[in-house]
Amino acid sequence: MDARVVPGPEVVAEARRRLEGVVHCTPVLTCPSLSEQAGCELFLKCENLQHAGAFKFRGASHAVAVLSDKEAARGVVTHSSGNHGGALALAAQRRGIPCHVVVPQGTTKRKVEAMAQAGAQLHWCDDNQAAREAACAEVCAQTGAELVHPYDDARVVAGQSTCAAEVLEQVEGLDAIVPPVGGGGLLSGTCLAVAASGQSVRVHAAEPQNADDAARSLATGVRQPPPPANTICEGLKTALGEIPWAIIKEHVQSIEVVDDDQVLHAWRAVLREARIIIEPACAVPVAAALTGVFGRLGYRKVALILTGGNIDLDRIPEFLGRTA
Repeated sequence: MDARVVPGPEVVAEARRRLEGVVHCTPVLTCPSLSEQAGCELFLKCENLQHAGAFKFRGASHAVAVLSDKEAARGVVTHSSGNHGGALALAAQRRGIPCHVVVPQGTTKRKVEAMAQAGAQLHWCDDNQAAREAACAEVCAQTGAELVHPYDDARVVAGQSTCAAEVLEQVEGLDAIVPPVGGGGLLSGTCLAVAASGQSVRVHAAEPQNADDAARSLATGVRQPPPPANTICEGLKTALGEIPWAIIKEHVQSIEVVDDDQVLHAWRAVLREARIIIEPACAVPVAAALTGVFGRLGYRKVALILTGGNIDLDRIPEFLGRTA
């Protein structure tokens, strides 16, 4: 599978076959009090219970699975300040191949530990996109490892599509599916899954206000650069990828923008009312739903993808007491 060719809906079934028995089919939970606030029935897809604690394990596992034996023997490399690094490290460990992760300064301790525990060789860099890409290129040149981009990679997008494909089977009569959007891998995969299903389910997304390049891209029809991100939603501060954008611009109905106060309110609501521990960035779709926007659109059943649970537990008291 060519990493740089925009995938179509036909990749979904094959990705599900490859990942059968590899990834968890994560549960979908409901919370009546959250649904009441949203004005529609909410279905929470709990990818915080996925291997490696996040949906990223789907895309990483698929990218590793499609490598030839010759490619795999050279190992894989990526850059990550979040869940993709840990997911790729675990997927590589399971196949028994080397994994290199370029890690920007400032990455949370919990996520660095997860990468190291899964056997990744860590390479530190400055916290900017240029430094990440330069360090990845250097590792590739030195080792011959295969680059697995966190989201701008067709193999990864295909793997992420399996999340929404499960939701479409788990909940009958859905009106919409809403993931968060950062680089766009999960959102574009969700679009492919819906298209492959033939169901009349609409795809929306949610994004933090201070990292709203996807929303601006959809509004203008042109992929926009990310702003200087200042948000608690650490995993969503990435630039929108070219491959995901090619899919998103054709299929996504809207991208709802929420501020950090709304995100923290939603995160607390998920913890207190649904008893689910997630990262603040993963509460972004919940924050959008709690504005009532999907209820006002006349939707009755809306699935929200809770993308990960790799939060530093020591920070939970901080988030409980914090205003953005």
